[in-house]
Amino acid sequence: MKKEKRRTPAQNNTIQVEVLKLHVDADLYKAFQRCTWILINETGKNQIDIMNEMVKDFLIKHGC
Repeated sequence: MKKEKRRTPAQNNTIQVEVLKLHVDADLYKAFQRCTWILINETGKNQIDIMNEMVKDFLIKHGC
């Protein structure tokens, strides 16, 4: 099974990213960090890709 090569944000220089700042309770922040770390390690995707997927899923769920 071939593992996907990890890309860093610097290697994604054709993609412009923006900062999305959320204010949440400390326990939700810790859970989000833990979840993204697990997904990064399980899938081999980079942090930007994981966060983009989470935002897309949220927007789709809420019909935005």
